[in-house]
Amino acid sequence: MKTSLRTALIAVGTAALLATTGCAVTRGQETVGAYIDDTAITTAVKAHFVDNKTVDASAISVETLKGTVMLSGFAKSMAEKETAGSIAMKTNGVKSVKNEISVRP
Repeated sequence: MKTSLRTALIAVGTAALLATTGCAVTRGQETVGAYIDDTAITTAVKAHFVDNKTVDASAISVETLKGTVMLSGFAKSMAEKETAGSIAMKTNGVKSVKNEISVRP
């Protein structure tokens, strides 16, 4: 492949990558790296919920912004709500947790 064609393909690929990661800026994130970190935190918290038998992972939503995790959804007991908050707080990269889970028997 010629150098000019390779350079053009790299430029197009880079432009496409930057265009698809633009959502990080619209969410108020400072960098694409921060957006990726927040996504990794959200995934880790959800994975910990799935591993835990007392937390219904399908009933709790997890969102992360700049290391702050927000939990919402429904729990069957106050113990489940508190366990979800504790699991989220112990996850690597989490700076704080806003536990907005409603207890619904």
